[in-house]
Amino acid sequence: MAKENKVKNSIIAALFTIFLMLILSIASILNKTDRSFFQSDANIEERDKIKIGFSLGTLKEERWIKDRDILIAKAREFGADIIVQNANNDDQDQMKQVRYLLEQNIDVLIIVPNDLNKAAHAVELAKRQGIPVISYDRLVLNSNVDLYVTFDNVKVGELMAERITDSMKGENLLIVNGAKTDNNTKMIKQGYDKILGPLEAEGKIKIIAEEWAADWLKEYAFKVVDDMLQKGIRIDAVISGNDSLAEGVIEALSEHRLAGKVSVTGQDADLTACQRIVEGMQLMTVYKPIEKLAEAAVEMAVRLVKKEPLNVQDYINDGTYEVKYYVLTPIAVDKENIDETIIRDGFHLEDEVYRH
Repeated sequence: MAKENKVKNSIIAALFTIFLMLILSIASILNKTDRSFFQSDANIEERDKIKIGFSLGTLKEERWIKDRDILIAKAREFGADIIVQNANNDDQDQMKQVRYLLEQNIDVLIIVPNDLNKAAHAVELAKRQGIPVISYDRLVLNSNVDLYVTFDNVKVGELMAERITDSMKGENLLIVNGAKTDNNTKMIKQGYDKILGPLEAEGKIKIIAEEWAADWLKEYAFKVVDDMLQKGIRIDAVISGNDSLAEGVIEALSEHRLAGKVSVTGQDADLTACQRIVEGMQLMTVYKPIEKLAEAAVEMAVRLVKKEPLNVQDYINDGTYEVKYYVLTPIAVDKENIDETIIRDGFHLEDEVYRH
């Protein structure tokens, strides 16, 4: 009897061991399956994420740093990844960086061209791979981009010219444009020419010189103004293509103790320009709410990838093609309305602008 019980116990123990091993085996399989399932889900989610390539022609001006940072934040809000490359005003580097972005299997390319013509090859490379392209704030010419997102640059020029001519105490006007390789420069000129042309024809103003600063270098603006003043040429007002050029102009005026006595315009609402405005050194700037531009660019990029309608009605000619044109309105800002525009929007903080 004792022997039979011993055998029975051995059988029960063996069966229990087999049962336990079976339970552990099933648990292991389920664990692997669950893990595989969740990993698969994560991989699918990662694969479904839209990947944006952002190629910047430069980061030398303050405004482009803002554009980059806001675009990155907006891309995250839309659940997209973004890879940023900066060409530092080098056309060849921009081409290499666009190739790199395409190798990263981006779904859409947003490009700020360094050169309005040379960047057309970068657009062509993307389109060959079926990648849609958005031209961001600077138009790539003759390239048939899928969308051009920008502010109204003709209006920028008009705002500058209207404000400068209203403030002039003399007739001598100097113009320091941005780079010829930037199509925005030509559109801004188109805007101020509409205002200045009739006034010059009537003899109310005299354009003493019109210069073009390569790569928007403020050092060139400084040299132009300094050279003219050294020659004894009187300057009553200066239209500067942006706030960086305005800074160079005002630095040269300061050397001759004329800062604050000569009206100077700019655009982009750089912090230092806003400080100069409230201090009376710079007449005005043109404020372009970058957050709206960046948000529009990312939203349109996502729509392009998903093949959803852009709902854009305007078109602009890029020299060869009519391309879709998403345009926002710029705002003239001087010391009278800086609080209710730039500071109210949080573009710059009050204590930064007024340096309390």
